[in-house]
Amino acid sequence: MLPESIFATYPVVYAVADKYQIIVPVKAETLMWCNVNGIDYFDDSCGILRSNSPTHIMTIPADELDKARKYTICYREVINRKPYYSETSDVKTLDIDFRPITKLPANIYMVADAHNRIDAPVSAAKFFPQDELDLLVLNGDIPEDGGKIENFATIHQIAGKITKGKIPVVFSRGNHDMRGIYAEKLTEHTPTDNGNTFFTFKLGPLWGMVLDCGEDKDDHSIEYGNTIACHAFRMRETEFIKAVIKNANDEYASPQVQARLIVCHIPFSQVFRAPFDIEQDTYRNWCELLRDHVKPDLFLAGHVHQLYITYPGEERDHLGQPCPVVAGAKPGPKPEDFIGTALALSEKDATISFVSSTNQVLESHHIEFKR
Repeated sequence: MLPESIFATYPVVYAVADKYQIIVPVKAETLMWCNVNGIDYFDDSCGILRSNSPTHIMTIPADELDKARKYTICYREVINRKPYYSETSDVKTLDIDFRPITKLPANIYMVADAHNRIDAPVSAAKFFPQDELDLLVLNGDIPEDGGKIENFATIHQIAGKITKGKIPVVFSRGNHDMRGIYAEKLTEHTPTDNGNTFFTFKLGPLWGMVLDCGEDKDDHSIEYGNTIACHAFRMRETEFIKAVIKNANDEYASPQVQARLIVCHIPFSQVFRAPFDIEQDTYRNWCELLRDHVKPDLFLAGHVHQLYITYPGEERDHLGQPCPVVAGAKPGPKPEDFIGTALALSEKDATISFVSSTNQVLESHHIEFKR
């Protein structure tokens, strides 16, 4: 049972590169570590156990947790942290069984554009019974903004309530996540690859790349008030994509990989009306690199608050999309209204359903992968 007095929600196991980052939001000062198969993985800062944070992050080799299939969160409540003779509680523990993805088909649910909603996205994900859901994707704009640091807790609340720490989660940053005084602190409370919000992940036979478009208007837009430098950020991301391609045999071309996903909040292969028609050369280059080398099977997106699937060469393909693009999140006018995307993914195809918070299937589509 979850220790309600300390834990703000269940631990969440985020997939990043070849590791898991287990994130635990807390309501009081604690010292924390995670034990997997007898090895302790600490939330520390160069050997100092962290307590002055509402979020604990522990990084574990994915292979180790996949083999162990369980982990133990260990923690001490901080009574009085002093320069000498700090006072803490005895060690307390929380044991959680973990179910890695080991084969396809796999069931995936995607939540995007929750905009601080929690209950409705959680209800929508119940389309898959908990013991049948294999992966949760949180694809941007989960908080409304970074104006309050408490907004970041929305991310982990949704993930914790859906997964209860038992299956992996992939997180992708959205453009709303970049706004507000605390936006620069987001990477201290969410999974990153050495501080980068773009990375690859490998979950058994499933490989994916998380990309981050940053903001959706030019850096000099008056809306941002001189606080954004996304163009340079995207140039670094282009180099990241090229580096992944050079390392293909350890990434998407690895022998065990059977399906390939792109996860990005903004469907960058589509050009939007001004002032959202930015970085067309950059995004065209991304599409070309992905199409010619990575050859993904699906591109999962949010951002547009619409539900559609677009195929290469169709009306919404402006820059040469590398594969079918699924835009699959629609928050309604009321807090209880939300639609997300359920995917049953195999090596050869996918069934995609747009599912409401009442578990009503609004549309269902079948996609055969072309390789």
